[in-house]
Amino acid sequence: MNMVKTVACPTCGKPVPWMPESRWRPFCSEHCRLIDLGDWLAEHHRISGPEDEGAGSQSEGDGEQQPPH
Repeated sequence: MNMVKTVACPTCGKPVPWMPESRWRPFCSEHCRLIDLGDWLAEHHRISGPEDEGAGSQSEGDGEQQPPH
């Protein structure tokens, strides 16, 4: 018995079979893929890195007041 793994489309949640025939995987369609791309381009999504993790601790760090810019 060959079970095909399915994943949820990141945009709409529709089940998508994880197989070569699923052209837009992990998305269910080109439309959902383009919606996600637009969200990345509009910076609604981002991957946090060392700069993001340390930014808050620098300004709060030792209690000194920073002059306004």
